This record gives sequence, C-alpha cells and structure tokens, in this order.
Amino acid sequence: MMRPLLLAGLCATAAALAPPGAPRTLKTRRQAAVAEPDAKAKVSSANAKRQVGNDAFLNKDLRARARGGTGVTSKSKLKVGIVGAGLAGMVCAMDLADAGHDVEIFELRPFVGGKVSSWKDKDGNHIEMGLHVFFGCYFNLFRLMARSGAIQNLLPKDHTHTFCNKDGDVRELDFRFLVGDVKIGAPFHGLKAFFTTPQLEPIDKAANALALGTSPIVRALVDPEGGMQDIRNLDDVSFADWFRSHGGSNESMKRMWDPIAYALGFLDCEDISARCMLTIFQFFATKTDASVLRMLAGSPDNYLISPIREYIEKRGGVIHTGQGCKEVLWEDGPDGTPVVKGLKINRGSKAKVVTADAYVAALDVPGAKRLIPQDWRRMPMFDKIFDMDGVPVMTVQLRYDGWVTEMKDPAKVKQLGKEHKDVASGIDNLLYSPDADFSCFADLALTSPWDYFKEGEGSLMQCVITPPGNGVVSGKDYEPLQNDKIIALADGQVRDLFPSARNLELKWGNVVKIGQSLYREKPGMDAFRPDQKTPISNFFLAGSYTKQDYIDSMEGATLSGRQCAARVTEAAAGLSKAAAKQTTSAAA
Repeated sequence: MMRPLLLAGLCATAAALAPPGAPRTLKTRRQAAVAEPDAKAKVSSANAKRQVGNDAFLNKDLRARARGGTGVTSKSKLKVGIVGAGLAGMVCAMDLADAGHDVEIFELRPFVGGKVSSWKDKDGNHIEMGLHVFFGCYFNLFRLMARSGAIQNLLPKDHTHTFCNKDGDVRELDFRFLVGDVKIGAPFHGLKAFFTTPQLEPIDKAANALALGTSPIVRALVDPEGGMQDIRNLDDVSFADWFRSHGGSNESMKRMWDPIAYALGFLDCEDISARCMLTIFQFFATKTDASVLRMLAGSPDNYLISPIREYIEKRGGVIHTGQGCKEVLWEDGPDGTPVVKGLKINRGSKAKVVTADAYVAALDVPGAKRLIPQDWRRMPMFDKIFDMDGVPVMTVQLRYDGWVTEMKDPAKVKQLGKEHKDVASGIDNLLYSPDADFSCFADLALTSPWDYFKEGEGSLMQCVITPPGNGVVSGKDYEPLQNDKIIALADGQVRDLFPSARNLELKWGNVVKIGQSLYREKPGMDAFRPDQKTPISNFFLAGSYTKQDYIDSMEGATLSGRQCAARVTEAAAGLSKAAAKQTTSAAA
C-alpha cells in the first residue's frame, strides 16, 4: 500500500514545484543572440513551431498522414531530383510520389538507407552501419512503416531498460507497473521505474526525483506543446548543467544518464544539450508506451529500407545507386539570388547533367557541406551549416559459439542448434553499460533473429563504441587501431561484463567506422539547424540535422523528410510556372 501512496505524493510534490503556468527556464547568452530581430538571418528555436508539422508534433492528424499519405495531390506536377537515399530522402520521395510528383533519387553508395543501411559481406554476414533501436515515441516512423508494409517487421521488447555492470551485475529501469491485473501507465509507471531501479543508490534516486520533478516534463503532462516549448528554450544548456542546477547528482549521471545519452546522441551528459535529453524524457513521462523499445526482426535493408524502396518504385519513383552528385549547377537570378539549373551526376568515370523543377539535398552534415557551393555561404542559413559537425562512432560485431548474456542457466550457454526457439537464450533487449567503452549494445541473434540467428552458432553482439577517440572506461584511442585490435578490445570488455562469456570462443568480428555520424547536439546548436525551405526557391534540404522537433534519429529523419516534401508541394505552383517560363525562353 505504501508504494502507490508514495507515487501519488511525489506527483503532487512535482506539480507543486513546477506548476504549468510557471515553468522554470534558464536564460543564456546564446539565447539572447538568437532573439535578435533579423528573422531571415537567424535560424532559432523559436522558428521551430512555425515549420510544417512542428506545431503538430504531438498531433494525431500529423501521425495519421504519416500512415495514410499526404492526402494531397498537387495540381502542379513537378520533376524532383533528390541527392541522397538515406531515410530522410526516401521518406521525402514517398510523400512527393503520393502527391503526384515525379521523383528521381541519386545515391553515391551502392546501397540505399544512409545511416540506416545494411549489406552482406562476401561470406553472407549482414553488416550494419550502426545499432538501430526504435523508441515507442517514433510516431511518424511507425505510421510510415505501416504505410510501406514494414510495421510487422518490428519486434517489441520487454518494457524495461537494462543496465549491464561489470561481472554480470544486471539491473533494470523497469517501467512495468501492475496493480493486480491493471496496467498502470504514464506518468506513474515512470515514477515507479525511477524510484525502484537498483541501478542508482537511494540518495541518487532522490536527486533524480527532484531534478525531473522540477523540469518542463511536469508542464508537459497537462500542456504538451507548452512543455515542448520550455524544452526548446533549454537548448543552450548542457544536460549535466541543467541536471545539477535542479539537484541531480553526478553519480546518477555516471551510472545511468551517460549511457542513455551515448545511446541517443553519442555524447555524454556534459556535452549533450538539455533539449535533446528532455525531449525524450517528455515522451517517456507523458506516453505510457514511449519508453518501450523495439528492434527490427532482421537487417535494416531487408525489413525497413527495402519496403520503402518498393513503395517509391511502385509509384513511379526512380532510385539510382552508385551515382553521386559532384556539383550543383546554378546561376544568380535577376534579384541576385541563386537558381539551381541542374546537378552534375557522376557514374564511375562518366558524368551527366540532370535537370529538374525542384532539387532536394537529403544528406547528413558532412554531405551537405560537400554539396553546398561555397558562394552560397553568403546566405546565413547555408553558412551556419558549416558550424555544425558530426560525432564519430564505431560499431563492432562479435559472433560467439554460445550465448553471452545467459547467466541464469550455465547449461544453456553452450546450447546450440538449428531452431532459434529451441536454443537461443539470454537478454533479448537493448543493453546499456556504464562499465564498458560501448555504452549501448545488443545481441542481434536474440533481438533480430530473422537474419542474425545462425544454425550452430550463438550470440552476435553489436557494440557501439563512442567516443572512439577516448574510450569511456579505458581511455583508449580506437581511431588509429587496426580492426583486429578493436575487435580484441571489445571482446575483452564483453567478457568483463558477462562471466558467462569467459569460456566462449569468438568466431568472427567486424568493425564499421563512421568519422561523422549524428550531428553533434551540443548546447546551442539548435539555432544552427536550417529549415527545409531555403532562400533558393527551387532548392530544399532534408536530413535529421535540419530543423525538426525531435533529435537526430530515425524519427528525426522521418520528420525532416516529410517536412521537406510539404515545403516542395507548397511551392509547386510557383516552381511549375518558373519551369514553364524557362522552357518558353529556351525555345525562343
């Protein structure tokens, strides 16, 4: 009886500390700069609400359109050229094709999917660009997956977040909350999870309660958009500074929040923006299933990207791989503003010029920097992109001859066979660790068995090392190391975490290195993120680094792609007239 009373009391305390009408905010020097009056020259957090979809991020109608399509057929049919076949570019193409436009995508790599891509090596092993976890608050992506037929490829995990400490000490942040047969939801399930987790000491749990109970999350319980605006206003503050200023402890960051921050943005709490972390926590607090984790049943290429590709191609879209854009061809218009005239596309040693009515650069930050002409930096929106950078990351795959995370029954550790259901054993979920250089990881043979379980073999651990230049625990610089050395170091740390792995044989390993992955969501960077609509009338941007109300993620990429498609469709009439005028002038 005491626990429900305690939770109810905590909710009342939190509400009293931060009533919806009086949210706590922190003013910073950068916020003052962003508030300057030159709106066209600034890309500030205040502009986020005015973007397509951003003022309806929690709106059911927006999510319905993600599932059912745009519901709009453009009266002015455009030919649209998209550079980049990552998730943002492909989502943009889906919406544009549904709106009736002709879409052509050009991708430099021999495969599509961008940071969500995967492929097979010469021995048939599926290689991923990174570890892909689907949070329950990926509303737009889930509905888009339903639209493409991929939603059945997601496997939900137990509603708990699992922390693996050294020597087999596994502890949970458990959101499962039942009173009898009644499932208790948000926000009480979250309060229960944080107050009962053994991952933190009692004093740290109390500090957590104080910090989260005096955060914009409380306002979001009754005013989601108001709470989100308060969170936007915290972009210039690191999560660590915000957390400590609200009574949070360094030890709780070390044991819990740093691993979560690394999983979200490949940065620790000292370096990641409070906006980034609190955006996620808002959904965890207000939506019961937002903290439920899902993973694909197999490889991203087979079970996420291929259905989207087929959707686009069935609607007349064309996707070219192995064809990168070398140069944007442009000239200044009568008013001095550039107008794009075409794309110089390379295919091996040959080049061709592709023309369209509208052009989309659906790239990550380093890709956008390479594509954007230097002369365009005279426009503040483009120049600000060059102040952004990406975070390096390494993904290590390790195949064993047994089940690494099976610590309850020693007899099952070496139980191998033909059928997954008969022999697979261990922890089937995303895993975090404060005691390894890989702060998040998973056994793909358990979580995503359709492609990763192999007859006669055991665990396939996929471990994300970040930052690779300075290991969280070891302090090692992985970047100059050969792959076999990286594999050996990761294998050693797996054995440190799991006694059950110490007598297993490592059968195979692989390393994927990305010099710049997610954009660095450090404090103050939200003001540098560009809108999808640019000062150039026929040139648009997509990518999770562009302005949208979520973090750099698969959901963020989905939002940016949808917002970009909406911007193009909004401009269709004007672009169609401009194209007709150009054709007439050329004929004359």
